[in-house]
Formats: sequence, structure tokens, C-alpha cells
Amino acid sequence: MTGSTTMTIRLDPQLKEKLGRLAEGTQRSRSFLAAAAVETYVDRELAIIEGIERGLADVEAGRTVSHDDAMASIRRRIDTAAGGAA
Repeated sequence: MTGSTTMTIRLDPQLKEKLGRLAEGTQRSRSFLAAAAVETYVDRELAIIEGIERGLADVEAGRTVSHDDAMASIRRRIDTAAGGAA
């Protein structure tokens, strides 16, 4: 990881031990595994936040569908997939 920086975190002793076992089993350092876990978590959380922000922008712009219309569309798709009439 070029251009990396150091960060200190506190871990529960049991979590640190599990991280050590994972490091041994994968032949990776605890630092590598912790950085990968943090990156995965941050990416997922940012994607959630960005999705919420897009949804709020859609609401503000009036780009919404009523619950009844959404459910009717879903039922049609289910009926079509089940071989029923659309």
C-alpha cells in the first residue's frame, strides 16, 4: 500500500486474537487485514449514504411513485414471471 498512513485503534482482546488467527491462516499481516476490513466498511457505508442522498434528491424533484402504483407494478411482474396474465 503506497502512500499509506498510520492509524491506531483499540480492539477487544478477543477480536485482536481472532484477527491474529486470520492473519496466520491467510499469511497476511494483521495490519493488511484491518486496512482491508476498514476499506470495505467505509466503501459500503458511503454507498449507502450516497443512495440515501440520491433518494432524497428524487423526492425533492418529485421523482416518486405511489405505494399503490409500485405494488401494482410488482404484482404484474410476479404474475408475468409465474406465467400468469399481466
